[in-house]
Amino acid sequence: LGSRPSWLWGFEHGVNEHRVAIGNEKVFTTLDPFSVPEGLIGMDLVRLGLERGRTADEALAAMTSLLSEHGQGGVAISTDTAQEPYFSSFLIADPRSAWVLETSGRTWAAQPVNGTAAISNRINIRAGWTRASTDVPPGADFDAWRNQAAPTTLADPRLAASLACLSRGAEPLTPRYFAAHLRDHGHGPWGAPGASDGRIDPPPPVVLPDGTGVSVCMHVHGFQDTTSSMVAELPADPDAPLRAWVAPGSPCVSVYVPVFPPHAVPAALGDPAVWRAFAARRARGGAAPAALAGLRAG
Repeated sequence: LGSRPSWLWGFEHGVNEHRVAIGNEKVFTTLDPFSVPEGLIGMDLVRLGLERGRTADEALAAMTSLLSEHGQGGVAISTDTAQEPYFSSFLIADPRSAWVLETSGRTWAAQPVNGTAAISNRINIRAGWTRASTDVPPGADFDAWRNQAAPTTLADPRLAASLACLSRGAEPLTPRYFAAHLRDHGHGPWGAPGASDGRIDPPPPVVLPDGTGVSVCMHVHGFQDTTSSMVAELPADPDAPLRAWVAPGSPCVSVYVPVFPPHAVPAALGDPAVWRAFAARRARGGAAPAALAGLRAG
């Protein structure tokens, strides 16, 4: 089960019946994505990894094998004004293990997760990878594949916020807390389901050159908006249920709807009209931040 743009086949993020979850992010590398022939795009690889992986290891093996065989290229963002190809990084997890996979065309490196990990819109693996394509020399710093001219002001604040979220010490990391983290507008988690503090944190009005205004929710009116998000709980106990929740639209103006088991998924979540309705809510909250309280209450 996954979330995909209406115009393509692949997934932005998803989870399968074997308790494998995968998400992807756009990254900027030394290889020009406009210069390579069409192949698989990152979102194709997310879906294929979920279809073929019963574990994080199997999903990683499937994705890198397909990447080597078919290459990576083609339009990943399609709008009335943009036809943009890009390469991807991925976070691949199951109840017992996880990987960060970063790519540049057919080139890739994968680092096992020991403890916690987060990804953002930048190459983040250095020399800690343990698997890589044959063109990556042993011991190489994968940062060499990062486009040094591409600013990381969009990536760094989101990465730092996610790593801070994961290092909360004794406080448990619950699905409720992750929902609040995904609503972060730059001032920390807020709006946890069931919270009674009434806190409302409006989205930032602009993004400044130093990255101020970039947030986990990525809800900046007229600039960029999160389309969908997912929280997945992957228990190692086979008798404990897999649980997942999806928010259509930006997290700050959406509710997290339970979507597992798949036969219990509300049919309306597959209706583009529902997503357009949440997009309209997001636009109202961005254009008039004072309305966010009413939107959250509704």
